[in-house]
Amino acid sequence: MNLQVKKIPFNKTFAVRHPVLRAGKPVETCYFEGDELPTTTHFGLFLEEKLLGVLSVFKNECPIIESKKAYQYRGMAILAPYQNKKYGVLLLDAANTWVAEEQGDLIWFNAREKAIGFYKRNGFTIFGTVFDIANIGPHVLMFKYL
Repeated sequence: MNLQVKKIPFNKTFAVRHPVLRAGKPVETCYFEGDELPTTTHFGLFLEEKLLGVLSVFKNECPIIESKKAYQYRGMAILAPYQNKKYGVLLLDAANTWVAEEQGDLIWFNAREKAIGFYKRNGFTIFGTVFDIANIGPHVLMFKYL
């Protein structure tokens, strides 16, 4: 099995963001403010040539946790048939390595409640309590210092 993580253009993320994160909503909702910035990097997990998962990394200071150079993860998603197979770990590890190479000192994101266990198993910590993102659902802020 030939799994590879590669950088991709932001619009390629929609093929995974839409069915996993924005099902039933217009495809336009897959665009995140800052997607097209040169400081944003998008990663795709491929099996041969098939895109299975995505993760976007935004150079963005955390509004709550102090750092010198923070990166925010957004839109991490794995297509349903490929979930719970440890593929997400490959994507997360590649992004973590990239952030470390960029001398980032903090990774943070808003995690959906159902993904908290996955992120905890991969070294992230919850900060604060559950909050609701309108039209998306309950989330928690999670982080990891590098």
